[in-house]
Amino acid sequence: MDDECSKPKRRGTSQASLGRDLAAALTKVNRRMRATRGEQSLSEGQLGVLTALDRHGSMSPGALADHEHVRPPAMTRTVAHLTELGFVTKVDHPTDRRQVLVELNDGGRAVIREVRRRRDQWLTQQLGALTPDERALLADATKLMTRIANA
Repeated sequence: MDDECSKPKRRGTSQASLGRDLAAALTKVNRRMRATRGEQSLSEGQLGVLTALDRHGSMSPGALADHEHVRPPAMTRTVAHLTELGFVTKVDHPTDRRQVLVELNDGGRAVIREVRRRRDQWLTQQLGALTPDERALLADATKLMTRIANA
């Protein structure tokens, strides 16, 4: 039985059709990558906060809310939950006593490392099944998808 994704598409596909196909493929890949987390019970939002803190360092809850495009009360709940799980620590803000900073601790760093290890292992396996030409095409497509995501 032919896989729908393995069928070559005609050149000149309409933008709407290409958009639908791309969205479906990205959704499937994202779902598969989420499945690589194994028993990790964090939500996408919680994992996003841990990743943001890993990449950008300590942030205030308000800055995290802005970064993750959520409302501050939602971020307050997320930070509280991550604190209870032992993945983040709240520390005093160095210049504003009214605020705190949220920082990733060793428990959170361990979670991020394990999630990335599993994801990278799965992706490496999938990429290994591609031909060199297919990997080069995917590298070009990745640049385009990054450009779209950053627009």
